Amino acid sequence: MPMIRRLLLGLLLLATLGLMWDALPFYATADLMPPAKVAVTDPSLATATFAGGCFWCMEGPFDELDGVISTTSGYTGGTKADPTYSEVSAGGTGHVEAVQVVYDPAKVTYETLLQVFWQNVDPVDSRGQFCDKGSQYQAKIFAQDDDQLALAEQSKQVLSRQATFRKTPIVTAIEPAQTFYPAEDYHQDYYLKHPLRYKYYRTACGRDRRLAEVWGSGE
Repeated sequence: MPMIRRLLLGLLLLATLGLMWDALPFYATADLMPPAKVAVTDPSLATATFAGGCFWCMEGPFDELDGVISTTSGYTGGTKADPTYSEVSAGGTGHVEAVQVVYDPAKVTYETLLQVFWQNVDPVDSRGQFCDKGSQYQAKIFAQDDDQLALAEQSKQVLSRQATFRKTPIVTAIEPAQTFYPAEDYHQDYYLKHPLRYKYYRTACGRDRRLAEVWGSGE
């Protein structure tokens, strides 16, 4: 009996340690995994690119939309070809963390994607997003064509007229899309692969708390 009890206690301890480890924030130190996601090339589909701080937190809101085919975390807006996470997070390449959304315009409009984007960023923060500060975490919209550019500018103007943003103006930039580099595989679908670590990070970063302050808890 004592041996069985020790075995059970040992298994319980291992399970507890596993949960504790999964709850810790994960920061990769090596860029070892190749990109896993590839953009869909079907001509009936369209692409949108948004930067909203940590790309882990931007995939989920778009994945929930009917008509979104895929979301890919990556880097854009910089000067170095094929940047790694270590390089981008250090702030020396000019890139921002971003998500590329492939969607079916027959099922979901770009205007809807813009609404989801705005509701998931702090548009008055010029230093980054939430606890992540630095140019690599700034919120930006990268327009793929003139239509997206016009719609993005229009949505920003509409929001800017709201009382919330009259005293503290929106600083989110809207720029033409540049080359998008998919991030390493361990970053893709991070919120699904490591839900406890993800929730710990998101809570510790104060993301939802700040979003509620900006947009209201009912949004």
